[in-house]
Amino acid sequence: MPRIHLALLIAAGLFCALASPATASRSHELGRLKAQAAQVSIVRDDWGIAHVHGRTDALAVFGMIYAQAEDDFNRVETNYTTALGRTAEAEGEAAIWQDLRQKLFIDPADLKAKYAQSPAYLRALMTGWADGLNYYLATHPKVTPRVIRHFEPWMALSFTEGSIGGDIEKVSLPELEAFYGRKQVAALADDSGLAFREPSGSNGMAIGPGITRDGHALLLINPHTSFFFRSELQVTSDEGLNAYGAATWGQLFIYQGFNAHAGWMHTTSGADTVDEFAETIVRKAGKVFYRYGAEQRPVTISTITVPYRLAGGGMAARRFTVFRTHHGPIVRAADGRWIAIALMNRPIAALEQSFGRTKTTDLASFLKVAARAANSSNNTLFADDKGETALLLPQFMPRRDNRFDYTKPVDGSDPATDWKGIDGFAQTPHVLNPTGGWVYNSNDAPWWAAGADSPKKADYPRYMDQAGENPRTAHAIRVLGTRRDFTLPTLIETAYDPFLPAFARMIPGLVTAYDAAAEGDPLKARLREPIAALAAWDDRWSAASVPTSLAVFWGEALWARVAADAKAAGVGVYDEMADRSTPAQKLAALDAAVDRLTHDFGTWKTAWGRINRFQRINDAIVQRFDDAGPSLAVPFASAQWGSLASFGAKRYPGTKKYYGSSGNSFVAVVEFSDRVHARAVTAGGESGDPASKHFNDQAARYAAGDLREVYFYPDQLIGHTERRYRPGQ
Repeated sequence: MPRIHLALLIAAGLFCALASPATASRSHELGRLKAQAAQVSIVRDDWGIAHVHGRTDALAVFGMIYAQAEDDFNRVETNYTTALGRTAEAEGEAAIWQDLRQKLFIDPADLKAKYAQSPAYLRALMTGWADGLNYYLATHPKVTPRVIRHFEPWMALSFTEGSIGGDIEKVSLPELEAFYGRKQVAALADDSGLAFREPSGSNGMAIGPGITRDGHALLLINPHTSFFFRSELQVTSDEGLNAYGAATWGQLFIYQGFNAHAGWMHTTSGADTVDEFAETIVRKAGKVFYRYGAEQRPVTISTITVPYRLAGGGMAARRFTVFRTHHGPIVRAADGRWIAIALMNRPIAALEQSFGRTKTTDLASFLKVAARAANSSNNTLFADDKGETALLLPQFMPRRDNRFDYTKPVDGSDPATDWKGIDGFAQTPHVLNPTGGWVYNSNDAPWWAAGADSPKKADYPRYMDQAGENPRTAHAIRVLGTRRDFTLPTLIETAYDPFLPAFARMIPGLVTAYDAAAEGDPLKARLREPIAALAAWDDRWSAASVPTSLAVFWGEALWARVAADAKAAGVGVYDEMADRSTPAQKLAALDAAVDRLTHDFGTWKTAWGRINRFQRINDAIVQRFDDAGPSLAVPFASAQWGSLASFGAKRYPGTKKYYGSSGNSFVAVVEFSDRVHARAVTAGGESGDPASKHFNDQAARYAAGDLREVYFYPDQLIGHTERRYRPGQ
């Protein structure tokens, strides 16, 4: 035998000897995961929605996250690269500041320690979560993660609430970069507060049995988020778990949904739970301090490393020296002072509350779970089969001295500005079982939530709300206060009521401006027909409506003209548009709207449905749109104008049509009777795979507001089942 061949064989034998323990370990791990998978079943219904069952809650979570990964692993992984501050490892240098922001609050070593401190049941859930994802990757070798190739149980603590964005996004990335990058960075238009942007948030309505036809409580679940942000599924166990609804991709709980007895809907809150503290910095003897009362406390200094992918595929890293005070990390500078931000960071309690609410059965048990006080950004609408309804504000509500204005950075050197614990349930605005029968929230203040049963603003500190009202406020009150025979179908009608209150308020002023214009004004003749169309309009959207197109284009043009004036005057943009904008501004904006409609569509007499479109032709997280591709007309409009059914649409590079990318996403209505009854629709479809028939099979129903039957009970799945299997099959 030639010497070189012998050497190769010896080396190969040595390699096998060295590798065998690892191989055995991997084999043992795979066997352990297979044994768990054997105790989990998944049923896919005829919409592709997963109905998952596990013997225990942890096994149900195993199957739940496995099913999510089947539907859209990319979105699952992306949510955790974001949550862990690892986006730049996939997307490159442009994401460094996003990752730094996250790493100011998320430290793997800290999360590992918190995982070890978690209750045994919660560790079991997190372990089931990681096992389900790792088993998916093991059984799908063609799936290549961009960053996270193995999931650890502690990672579940990095993303515990389910909101889109969350508290951390209140930290401005341009200002963070200006501070830690030590350079001038231009503010983004969105950061200035002047850009026209679709409101994020949601609608929720809980209807008491006293104003329903059949004497059962009803719940509307209507989150307004980025499309395809959540998975619709059902998860059950032999330990009492049985929840249906929307789970934010990658999470181990149903975020907005219901079980056989109760339902919950979250809306983004206007309550103040995040504050900034202006720190007075003192430097001496090469060290950095900040004033706090009579003290000079040392600033905590540490280093954060942010790895990022190079254009050629290699990796590099940037290291940042970051600063903290007892208020929180420093995130920017203003007026010669460093600004620290304080926000909730209670991952164990938050994950316990998020999972625990899915197993509550009535208002008392729901309030018991809420007592963990780890929901910081959501108002919650609740209904149950006892006929109970409620609105809760965030349970993480820092107690503050009401003398100070926390809408701006407060003086961090004054100990009186510090948070002083958390306000309890009794100290926060809420509504329980209102006598008027209805309660709602549309990201507005709670002072209008239940008519005469609403909490009174004067009874609470001003930090309990910073949102005030919005155009949906009056709309919701209008449609809820006139009906006493609600059913599931009429609740759907309410959720899709076509009235646009912002235009009902603003168009009379436009018509007055036109009537007052001089006959010799060139706009008088040019705008005669458009004004007549708007004056005769009933302020309701529809796909066939020309005035809807004209009003939306006019509203956007006027917004661009007066937003800076509104900010300078300290008034809302709607007030500026309706009451303070000049006749010349109103008419010039309409002239611009007519010109743009004519330029883009050939005539200003263009029906709204020709412009406002739903399109899903690719699986990109940031969607790409194409006027030449197939799309569907959507009749409902932006929540910006008070539409309860929200469709946040705009032009994109290369398009003239408006394409929606946010707003109504998962929509459901639920009736709590002897058997819970629900209908729902998801934007596009359940699958993120363009090759799947469930990628876009709900699009037509979505555009029409035609909610489908929910198969909550096993007998409802009979005749509606596509596949039964266990994970890995």
